[in-house]
Amino acid sequence: MPPVCTNNSNALWFDHITRVHKPLFRLFCFAHAGGNAHVFRNWQRYLAPEVDLCLVHLPGHGKRIGERPFTQLAPLIAAVANEISDEAGLPFAFYGHSLGALISFELARELYRRGQRGPRRLFLSGHRAPHLPNSACRIFDLSDEDFIRSLKGLNGTPDELLDERQTREFFLPMFRADFEIVDTYEYYDRPPLPCPLSVYGGLADDSVPAESIYAWQVHTSAECRVRMFSGDHFFVHDLASGFFDAFRNDVSAVLYSVGTEYTSACVTGND
Repeated sequence: MPPVCTNNSNALWFDHITRVHKPLFRLFCFAHAGGNAHVFRNWQRYLAPEVDLCLVHLPGHGKRIGERPFTQLAPLIAAVANEISDEAGLPFAFYGHSLGALISFELARELYRRGQRGPRRLFLSGHRAPHLPNSACRIFDLSDEDFIRSLKGLNGTPDELLDERQTREFFLPMFRADFEIVDTYEYYDRPPLPCPLSVYGGLADDSVPAESIYAWQVHTSAECRVRMFSGDHFFVHDLASGFFDAFRNDVSAVLYSVGTEYTSACVTGND
């Protein structure tokens, strides 16, 4: 059974970091498997003040670590879609890395399926195009020893979370739940998204080769801009890779278009 969310407060799910009273644009951020939204907390200082950086806290992660995490993607997407409607008053976009990219993609598809407002753009990094088969070995149900060895091979989990017994026992259920989502994901064909995509990959990411990044182009009827950067699967956290400068510029471009629309609407309203 999936987790049941009974708290009506959106503060449980969404953490807004903004520097102005009335932001123009909202950027929802989804973390990688085994991660949590706090990894994005400092990003606001590098983005324009008019961007509301919205951290998405999933059950079992970060400040919700005591809750039971989801183990299947479909109920997770349904739960986030139910909650996000109250947060979608501003023009918005999704950013996600690895599992977060998959969540962003399926959430956008679910919002459009429901006839709700969709994102202005998807920013996706570190994940193959979803229609491609998963070439990685299934790991979520391995023994603890083999599972931990696999996690360390991904180079995205601090060793202190895996080497100390009590800490490891505390976090392993969350790690396993996330990788069960990854390992059991099934793609279902639907029409391409109407929103454009910005997709980023790491040149040294053996788990997500460049051709699988370029393959995202089939999932939009609009523009798909693909760029590759130096680094492995977690190139997005390496300032030297050049990713963040490109990402900031891409977000600024969307913000500019939103601001232009807002200004035009104000002028029209005053006529």
